[in-house]
Amino acid sequence: MEKVAPRIKVLEEAFDGNGNGCGSVEATQSAILKVLTRVNRFQVRARKHIDDNYVEFMPNHTSPDTYLEESASLTREIHDLLETVGSEGLGALDEANAKLADSGRQLREILLGLRVSEHVLKIDDLFRCVEEAKTTKDFLVTLDLVGRLWEFIYGDDSSVATPEVRRIFNTLDCYETCKVKYHCQAYLLEQSLQERFDRLVQLQCKSFPTSRCVTLQVSRDQAQLQDIVQALFQEHYNPARLCEFLMDNCIEPLILRPVMAEYSEDVDGGSHVRLSLSYATKEPSSAQLRPNYKQVLDHFRLLLQTLAGINSSVSREKHVFSIIGDHVKDKMLQLLVDECLKPAVPETMEEYQSSTLCEDVTQFEQLLADSFLINPEQDRALGQFVEQYETYYRNRLFSRVLETAREIIQRDLQDMVLVAPNNLSTEVASDPFLFPRCMISKSAQDFVKLMDRVVRQPTEKQGEDGADPLAGIVSVMLHTYINEVPKVHRKLLDSIPQQAVLFHNNCLYMTHWVAQHADKRIESMAALAKTLQVTGQQHFRVQVNYQASILMDIMQGFEFESPHTLGSNPLKLVRQCLRQLELLKNVWANVLPETVYNATFCELINTFVAELIRRVLTLRDISATMACELSDLIDVVLQRAPTLFREPNEVVQVFSWLKLQQLKAMMNASLKEITELWCDGAGPLTASYKSDEIRHLIRALFQDTDRRAKAMTQIV
Repeated sequence: MEKVAPRIKVLEEAFDGNGNGCGSVEATQSAILKVLTRVNRFQVRARKHIDDNYVEFMPNHTSPDTYLEESASLTREIHDLLETVGSEGLGALDEANAKLADSGRQLREILLGLRVSEHVLKIDDLFRCVEEAKTTKDFLVTLDLVGRLWEFIYGDDSSVATPEVRRIFNTLDCYETCKVKYHCQAYLLEQSLQERFDRLVQLQCKSFPTSRCVTLQVSRDQAQLQDIVQALFQEHYNPARLCEFLMDNCIEPLILRPVMAEYSEDVDGGSHVRLSLSYATKEPSSAQLRPNYKQVLDHFRLLLQTLAGINSSVSREKHVFSIIGDHVKDKMLQLLVDECLKPAVPETMEEYQSSTLCEDVTQFEQLLADSFLINPEQDRALGQFVEQYETYYRNRLFSRVLETAREIIQRDLQDMVLVAPNNLSTEVASDPFLFPRCMISKSAQDFVKLMDRVVRQPTEKQGEDGADPLAGIVSVMLHTYINEVPKVHRKLLDSIPQQAVLFHNNCLYMTHWVAQHADKRIESMAALAKTLQVTGQQHFRVQVNYQASILMDIMQGFEFESPHTLGSNPLKLVRQCLRQLELLKNVWANVLPETVYNATFCELINTFVAELIRRVLTLRDISATMACELSDLIDVVLQRAPTLFREPNEVVQVFSWLKLQQLKAMMNASLKEITELWCDGAGPLTASYKSDEIRHLIRALFQDTDRRAKAMTQIV
């Protein structure tokens, strides 16, 4: 009894004077039981309301507001009781009255149940408000209510519901029904908004067998349009259909095809703006049909101007165009750069001087940024194009020039033209800066004209780094010519004498051009000139050696029928060699520079004459008849060989010419005359013959007598 008394005293102190009529444990317990009873009754009625609406789907016209008000009142009373029965009081109640303590804990559970009920009732109230807002067609309010529904059903905001309330709510039978009803309302709202949007923003596409007509008509009722757009373009809206239409029917054709655009702001009495785009659907057959970049950018501006009415702000960071841009900008910018801007880069210095491409692209990028279609700090395609413009220009210029150069290289070398017609060999000899009169390929002349255009290009407008956009291009062109011509014309160079000569002249002509432009921007000028000269000479040398081999092949059949007579075959072969040289003259005389021609024919004639002399000197016995015939044979050569030159006197430059003349003289000379011509090693024969050769001829021409023996002693 002594221990119980203090506990009762504590309880009485705890409940005494609390102002709630709970001055004793019995009174508090009675108050709690009354609240519990009211809560139980409320929960039965609230559960029936929820079941009717979300489980059984029975007709129920009770407003959730009534339940929410009663729930709030019960919640306040329970809070008052919990404040009255504090933690110390409840602890004492546990010892004093287990039933009363259980009632306190039950109150907390009941409060949690009330909060769950209140959560469901608020959802029900929001659904009612959505229906009311739909009847007034207040889409922004409806959108806000649907958003709040999402927070109550799916969200995790602690200000809406505690985790315990959400956990219990997710286990209720009505939870799935709430989700289904929410999705229905969200879908119906989106459909309604989309229908209103489609009436305000009309997008039409009519396809014909070879063309397409696209019409965009946008209402100018800005207030209504912005309300619908702001409500439609929210976080969960997917604008894929709109973006796909714009990309496939507007943006891509504007870039890739010639488009006829018609823009009007006075449609239906000025209530709408309209943009009509007409274009062929057949794939362009060539790059010539590519639209001009200025026209493309102008059409883009019209497209943005037409759709400007829907470009409302839907959040602090988002505009409608930025939402559309998220779906189309990557492909749009790639197409714009690759298919429109890069092909618009100038190909010549004249175009480069007048081009405003960089400025136009910069302004267009700013327009896209101002429209929120792109973020220029992240979407760098246009900015990078401007930064790399000089590189694009150099590459395009190089490509254009080299493409033209390769086209020239493919042309026939045989199409010839006379150059430097007044520069005779005597004038060239006195002035090394003159190019000699000769024929070159017309393609080589065109190639040089192309290089002239390159070096004459103005360079006032250069890149930021001051680099010459044409630096090195002439060197590349000449190296291309050196490497490609022998490959392209290989068969003709090997088989047709004139082709090799023309290539030789072409290389000389270009070497001369390089020397004339020593003050220009030509890389490795000296090495280029040397390579050109060597390349031309190499191919010409191959042809000269080939012609020499032909003469030697003919002379292979130079045989004597008997030791007493020459026969007809040697004369026939000599005439064949001369005829071969005459044919060569016909294709080389007017083509090669005179000095080159003379030097070449001197070499070929010397090859033929030296072989003829060698063959004669192999004879061991030459009869008087054969000597006379040999003299006549040699005379044929001496008469016809000078005619191979423009100036017959040039024949004396043939190394073996004097030797041949002296051989003819010895065929008709006496033994005494030969010894006098030798004159103890001081006569004219010593210029061309060795003593052994003279002694051999004496033995072959004269019989073995004392006189011959005496003469032989004089040839030393």
